[in-house]
Amino acid sequence: MIELLFFLLMFFIVAVISRRIDKLPVSAQMIFIFSGILIGWFVTGFIDVTEPPVSTIILLIAEIALVLVLFTDASRVDLGSIKWNSLQTRLLSIGLILTIVMGITFAILIFTNLTFWEAAIIGVVLAPTDAALGQMVVKNKGIPNKIREALEVESGLNDGLSVPFLLVFIAIGLSEESFSPTGYFVQTALEQIGLGAIVGIAVGFIGSRIVIKSRNKGWITPNYQRIAFLVLAVLSFIIADEIGGSGFIAAFIGGLATGYVTRDAGKVLMDFAEAEGQFLNLTVFFLLGIVIAGLIPYITWQIILYAILSLTIIRMLPVAISLLGTKVSWNSILFMGWFGPRGLASIVLALITLERLNSFPGQDTFILAVFITVLFSVVAHGVSALPLSNLYIKKLKS
Repeated sequence: MIELLFFLLMFFIVAVISRRIDKLPVSAQMIFIFSGILIGWFVTGFIDVTEPPVSTIILLIAEIALVLVLFTDASRVDLGSIKWNSLQTRLLSIGLILTIVMGITFAILIFTNLTFWEAAIIGVVLAPTDAALGQMVVKNKGIPNKIREALEVESGLNDGLSVPFLLVFIAIGLSEESFSPTGYFVQTALEQIGLGAIVGIAVGFIGSRIVIKSRNKGWITPNYQRIAFLVLAVLSFIIADEIGGSGFIAAFIGGLATGYVTRDAGKVLMDFAEAEGQFLNLTVFFLLGIVIAGLIPYITWQIILYAILSLTIIRMLPVAISLLGTKVSWNSILFMGWFGPRGLASIVLALITLERLNSFPGQDTFILAVFITVLFSVVAHGVSALPLSNLYIKKLKS
């Protein structure tokens, strides 16, 4: 109960001075993850994130928060202005694959006690970027539209695209009989991406058209219109997940479809994204802080080194390679490479991994590597988002 009281008081304080915080090189996620560490260190003590009900609660809240963020952000994307054969495609293909490969390679080199598949799940789980942590950048109108949209679409889809890779390595860890990694990957990728996209399009188009007809007839109130869109987000996730598709891809594609059909969907959902959605998001980071508090004594130099590499070379080099040959300036490439924060998506994929594998030899290293990298990312990207965005805009104008 003390933890809940502390969380609510912190939330009230942050809400009261939120406009002040927006002008500082500090993010709300940073405040809440350190608040969680503080309360975890002095009150809660060690919490085993692999054991229910803790794992179940955090996973549920994190999944809902991620789905709603993906759907809401996608609903604000102007499909007509996106050139899918340019930056987004390169980041989501060459960039993502190289990030996973480099993540796995460095994990093998640094964590010598891990098997290949254990190192592989670390590389995959830390490949996706966080849509919520990148909001300060993608909302900055001074940054060119093509850069902001590329980062937003990338963060919306790369978590879902990482799932097939993750499931393959989990399957290897489970040592399934007559298991064929290549065949399983192709089948899983097609199911996850294809079914996820189909569900997202269907739910987004059909659901939003129903909402429009209801609005035109005067049957729905503004508040329930917003709720209806949020229900579509969760529906797309659940339906896709139930039939073997990626719920995260379904949520993002569903948001794109809803935004395309209902031109003001993004505006309608804006209030949620900045209110209830933020509440769920910050709840996850507060809980993560409590978990990290118990992990601090076990942090090694290898964990710190990998976290730093994950946010720099492992992210930035693949982005630079994927954008070679484009007309994007090196300032833009460096900017896009740095702003690939790790957050909700990595937390969700890590918890899914722990749930499916139950227990495995490299589990402690896996948990430390993922959660400490997220902690580093929250701090590094929270501190640098405002000043580096301003510096980038200044260089563009010079």
